[in-house]
Amino acid sequence: MSLKVKFWGVRGSIACPSQSHIGYGGNTSCVEVNANGHRFVLDAGTGIRGLGREFKRDGIDQIHILMTHTHWDHINGFPFFEPAYDPSASVHIMAGHLREKGGIQTVLAAQMDNPMFPVPLGAMQAKMRFEDFEAGMSFDLYDDVKIKTAALNHPNGSTGYRIECNGNSACYVTDTEHVPGELDKNILTLIEGSDLVIYDCTYTEDEFPSKVGWGHSTWNEGVKLCREAGVKSMAIFHHDPDHDDDFMDKLGKEAKNVWDGTFVAREGMEVVY
Repeated sequence: MSLKVKFWGVRGSIACPSQSHIGYGGNTSCVEVNANGHRFVLDAGTGIRGLGREFKRDGIDQIHILMTHTHWDHINGFPFFEPAYDPSASVHIMAGHLREKGGIQTVLAAQMDNPMFPVPLGAMQAKMRFEDFEAGMSFDLYDDVKIKTAALNHPNGSTGYRIECNGNSACYVTDTEHVPGELDKNILTLIEGSDLVIYDCTYTEDEFPSKVGWGHSTWNEGVKLCREAGVKSMAIFHHDPDHDDDFMDKLGKEAKNVWDGTFVAREGMEVVY
C-alpha cells in the first residue's frame, strides 16, 4: 500500500443526521489519508470527531490537517477534535486561502469565541501550529509525501490538494464551481494522471443553473476533467443535504453508466492504491 483514503464525512453544507441519509452518511467534509504509514487529515467538518477518537485509540499524536477553506461545513467539527486537547499531541493546521485575510488561526479562534462556543481555542492543550500559504505552492509534508496545491473557484477562496507518495497520487478538489464550456486549467494541472480525484459533485446538471455563484460543481463536469487529465477514478463527493440515499443511489448508477471510473463516496469507505 502506498496510499489509502478513508471518508469520515462526505456531506456538504450541513450535517444530515437522519434515517434517509444513513447509507451514504450525514457528516460533513473530512477525509483521512494514509500515505506510506503517515496518517493526516483533509478538512475538519463534523466527520473529524470520529477520526479524532480513532487517532486517540491508535496513539496518533503528530497530526497534520490540510484545510480547503473555512466555511462552516469544513470547520465545525474542529472544536470536537479530541487530540487537540491532549498535551502530548502536536496538531499542525495549514490553509492556502487566508494569508492576506488574518490567517487560519484567527478564523478557527473566532469560531470558538463567545458567544458562538463555550470553549476557546486556547483551551486546546496540544502543541498547536498554524501555517498559512498561497494556493499554488508545493511542499513536502513528510520526506516521502509531496503536496501540490491549486486555487479553486469558490466564494472566499478554496484550495485543492494533490498528495503524491511512491508513485501514487490522490487529489482532493472541493469546493469549486466550474464555468460551463470551460475546463478549469488549475484543476487539470493538479489532477493530471492521478489515481483518484475526490471531486465536488454537489449539484446535478438540472440544479446547477439556479446555483451559479454558490461555488459548487457537478459530477458531469468532474468526469470531463478526469477524462481529459487521464485520471483513473473519481469519487463523487460533497453531497447536497437534499440528496438522500435513494437520490444518491440513482445518481451513482447514472454516473457509472457515463464513466465506469466513478463511484459515490460513502462515510466509512476506504480506497487503497
